[in-house]
Amino acid sequence: MSVQIPFKRQACFLPLIVLSLSVTSCDGHSRNTKNVSLVGAGASFPAPLYQRWLLDYNQEHPNVEINYQSIGSGAGVQHFINGTVDFAASDVAITKQQAAQIKRGAIALPITAGSIVLAYNLNVSNGLKLPRQVYQDIFLGKIKNWNNPKIALANPGLNLPNIPIVVVYRTDGSGTTSVMTQHLSAISPEWKSKVGAGKAIAWPVGIGAKGNEGVTAQIQQIPGAIGYVEYVYATRNKLSMAALENKSGRYVIPTPESAAKTLEAVKLPPDNLIAFITDPMGAQSYPIVTYTWLLTYEQYPDPAKAQALKNFINWALTKGQKSSLELGYLPLSKKVVVQVQSAANKIAK
Repeated sequence: MSVQIPFKRQACFLPLIVLSLSVTSCDGHSRNTKNVSLVGAGASFPAPLYQRWLLDYNQEHPNVEINYQSIGSGAGVQHFINGTVDFAASDVAITKQQAAQIKRGAIALPITAGSIVLAYNLNVSNGLKLPRQVYQDIFLGKIKNWNNPKIALANPGLNLPNIPIVVVYRTDGSGTTSVMTQHLSAISPEWKSKVGAGKAIAWPVGIGAKGNEGVTAQIQQIPGAIGYVEYVYATRNKLSMAALENKSGRYVIPTPESAAKTLEAVKLPPDNLIAFITDPMGAQSYPIVTYTWLLTYEQYPDPAKAQALKNFINWALTKGQKSSLELGYLPLSKKVVVQVQSAANKIAK
């Protein structure tokens, strides 16, 4: 079998990955049925994990075609509302107002979690520390050069170059942007009043790119660039990542361990499994961490599609969680897995 997995964003709505997967019954036994096709779209944040999952799942199950396109949370949710996909992925789940537009009902399932990091392109060691006031001022356009005294004060051992800071941000409707700007709004009254939070905002400074893939590429290409990307994209592409000052005043390097400390404080409400933490308290907590959600309908006209999707979700929640940690995402706790499995059982066929 030949499978091609492009890592860069496509300009049109084309498959990120298409695999042949089998429909299995609830008891785990394969059924000889006709092929079933599932189409999904949305967040680029979990796309590398979805790629791994679909490859691994294919080894066990040969006959449902799954097509997932990394187009950003905003576009994915809109396709979901329009009914042009079978499932979507979003780093900000779905709002009550959006869900109300879906007659078939909507279910938001946390499927994994991860960090959003500030990656940069500087000829210095991978030990850059950014105080809270500094990185908010960088994104506000108030700190313009890397040898600014406020950056130098926090980094006495680094030889910071006298070059401009180039902010790189997302141009598409992005859950990653929403999480990042919610954090900036939580730590900066100025940011909250002048810019605000959302999946698409008017950035005060910088240049734009589409998707985590696009921002990563721009950071790699531009000396002096800094931007926000999901942890896995930074590690895969060997980008330097800043240690950020958290609410306790400690500088924390983004790692799966420091992100897990943050996630410990998130309590998922039983009614919709949607919760965020914009500025964690823990001394060892990395400050920008989020779940990412898989969105399904409650009702599917085709029973085979409903069963195939439920089977894949259950596999992702069990065997698939091992891949989360291997790639740099956060595996769900046993308690959260039970909550998500219970919610997924509401998918009707």
